[in-house]
Amino acid sequence: MKSNILVLGGKGKTGRRVAEKLTSLGHNVRIGSRSETPAFDWDRPQTWEQALEGMDSVYITFQPDLAVPRAFEAIQGLVAAAKRHQIEKVVLLSGKGETEAEKCEQVVINSGLAHTIVRASWFNQNFSESFFLEPIQHGFVALPHADVEVPYVDADDIAAVAVEALLHEKHNGEIYELTGPRLLTFREVIHEIAEETGREIAFTHIPLPAYVKAMEEQGVPEDYVWLINYLFSEVLTNPNNQLIKRDIEKVLGRKPIDFSDYVKATATTGVWNQPVEV
Repeated sequence: MKSNILVLGGKGKTGRRVAEKLTSLGHNVRIGSRSETPAFDWDRPQTWEQALEGMDSVYITFQPDLAVPRAFEAIQGLVAAAKRHQIEKVVLLSGKGETEAEKCEQVVINSGLAHTIVRASWFNQNFSESFFLEPIQHGFVALPHADVEVPYVDADDIAAVAVEALLHEKHNGEIYELTGPRLLTFREVIHEIAEETGREIAFTHIPLPAYVKAMEEQGVPEDYVWLINYLFSEVLTNPNNQLIKRDIEKVLGRKPIDFSDYVKATATTGVWNQPVEV
């Protein structure tokens, strides 16, 4: 049977991939975005009703992250709206080791709706589709906690797990923790990208307060400054976030994408070699 599925954040890192995979399988996908018709805007709850109308299930991502203070109330409101529209299943993208995000998870878990929670480690794609891209293009990356190890996970793996969860009842009630197959420090990440692209990319450690101050001076939105500070101070250094999990293998029956494979594939796109406008 073909389903009608609302994909929130359907133009983002995981949402775009979830939408593409569902469409290729013949399902009817509605993209939840401010630019779509009907529109979906987290800041305008009046848009949620029309976006949910006629949908069977929903993939939920919250921007910039479930950990930000306004997320809890938004998830509460969306879940209530989903129940009014008799949504059959929700899949929530959450963050691994994020206490604040886990409060949002509880809203979904206690909603009475069929659900799956997908907790993801830091994305590979943060280095090619997000806030670490521009420094790499500049050839100079300065980050806090240079030697903390992270099991980076690929957005394609996250999307594949989300699609499985949306389509199959056996995943109802599960909490999946998604990581890559090995641990990498920021230094090692930048070294691998530099090696594959044949570029010189300098890396240096910067204290977290200085990093936060630099973001503020550059006019980075307040939500994102709060989030980055939270992720570096509370999440990145959490020992639980340095544990490699096997849930991708459990759900997909294959090993997760290795960071080196992501780097090889991404390097062929040329994104890391594009000139940066000054």
